[in-house]
Amino acid sequence: MPHAEWRALVADDEPAARRGVRQLLAAFPEFEVVGECRNGGEVLTSLDVLTPDVVFLDVQMPGIDGFEVIRRRTPARMPAVVFLTAYDEFAIRAFEAEALDYLVKPVSEARFGATIDRLARRLRASAMSSREQRIVVSTPKGAVVLEVRDIDRIESADNYALIWSGGRSYLLRQSLRELETQVRGHGFVRAHRHALVPVGNVRELESTRAGGLIAVLTGGVRVQVSRRRRKAFAAAVRRRAG
Repeated sequence: MPHAEWRALVADDEPAARRGVRQLLAAFPEFEVVGECRNGGEVLTSLDVLTPDVVFLDVQMPGIDGFEVIRRRTPARMPAVVFLTAYDEFAIRAFEAEALDYLVKPVSEARFGATIDRLARRLRASAMSSREQRIVVSTPKGAVVLEVRDIDRIESADNYALIWSGGRSYLLRQSLRELETQVRGHGFVRAHRHALVPVGNVRELESTRAGGLIAVLTGGVRVQVSRRRRKAFAAAVRRRAG
């Protein structure tokens, strides 16, 4: 079976609705459902841990609704969003929130298929754009253009990011959170709160006696993986190796 190209998160407080989206997505093997959420709080956590490419997001959920999820996360840091709702009164707000589409439940197979076509086109275009991406950093000798594929790891340094490439470090006045949205398409995953690592650069995963996890990178650099992110990080490395 071929590997899925994209990761989907399904968020709805109704189990039957989540199951319905899963069943509709089963016809599109290029998408893999990597998680389900019952409320907005779970969505905010899962976005960091699971790094989905798209979230099928119910508008009305207990506590934090779909619009509040986007407001807290900000549209720039969201994956593609397909809103789900039993009502059509929120359509204008959905597109103001930069959603890709707005589906009224129950969703027909034809309507869902049209959404998936649009979604796949956007994700492919985004992937093509990200492959060509470069990051420009300033040095005492002038600007240096770094190819994202040549970056070994990225660390946070207060309001700056420390980018390591070819054994050298470059300081960039940009937060790690902002950079994460730029490099996610290149396989970068959070190892812990202050470090992003390209999973293709992971040579080995070592378990510690205390139950921790260490990522050994090409070149021998060792990066500790936080307990919170250990499962998702290891899964990302396995997918890359497979």
